[in-house]
Amino acid sequence: MGFLEVETPMMNMQAGGATAKPFITHHNDLNLDLFMRIAPELYLKQLVIGGLDRVYEIGRQFRNESIDLTHNPEFTTCEFYMAYADVYDIMTLTEEMISGIVKDVTGGYKITYHPQGPDTEGVEIDFTPPWKRYSMIEELENQGGFKLPMPLESQECYDFLKAKCQQLGIGCTPPLTAPRLLDKLVGHFVEPLCLNPSFICDHPAICSPLAKYHRSKPGLCERFELFVNYTELANAYTELNNPIVQRERFMQQAKDKSKGDEEAQCLDEDFCVALEHGLPPTGGWGLGVDRLAMFLTDSNNIKEVLLFPAMKPIDENKAGDEE
Repeated sequence: MGFLEVETPMMNMQAGGATAKPFITHHNDLNLDLFMRIAPELYLKQLVIGGLDRVYEIGRQFRNESIDLTHNPEFTTCEFYMAYADVYDIMTLTEEMISGIVKDVTGGYKITYHPQGPDTEGVEIDFTPPWKRYSMIEELENQGGFKLPMPLESQECYDFLKAKCQQLGIGCTPPLTAPRLLDKLVGHFVEPLCLNPSFICDHPAICSPLAKYHRSKPGLCERFELFVNYTELANAYTELNNPIVQRERFMQQAKDKSKGDEEAQCLDEDFCVALEHGLPPTGGWGLGVDRLAMFLTDSNNIKEVLLFPAMKPIDENKAGDEE
């Protein structure tokens, strides 16, 4: 499709392009702390600004988060940015590409996956396009049987989200910001609908600092997340290309960070200045390659598709005592 494969820095002055806690390293000669990248997004968009209309990168990301069946501290993503495309073009492209990969590898659109391991009951996952689409807030209200107070940035909405999580016994680690509470509720009510490939769309702007505001739904963004077997596989949106709004979004993220949210993004002044030179209308997309490999190989643990996964070291003394 005319995309150019590129490489971008893995050590950054800012940890940007995603909502995640970074690893920190130190450059001796510059006497400077640097962040291992959590996403290549901001660099790739700067390449589009510079005139490379279609770019992609397959590479490692590093996120200082917990290890479980679908998370490893370092993992591989594929990200691409396509000028003169929007989230709806990217949605169609995603359906065609992922279903095409599944058919090419397995011989058909339907796979049998064993989420609890090889000796347990399997589930059938149907990748046949088109896939189901859920508008996030609309579906959350529909499944939860409640109406969210508007606007989502209001104190009234925050109080409602907090009370609803407490009422349902949904735990949320501090800080209890509106985006984190909303994410927990979506995980409780909407994500369980997504066994087969499904798009959760139209995220609130407060949850999507790099996505463009929705052309017809105030307060929302043109964004989707692809879920398969209740697990996020890809994230995409029409890119925010208004430098004034982008700076405002970063400032809101900075407020969340000052409240203790270590995953909130920082103000990246270099990126904002680049945006002032003009980012064309662009669609961007990122996919977890390891998670896709899990579905294609019927592996329920990400460690099974990594040659050297992160492992907790064995305490020889403790192991001897147990023996």
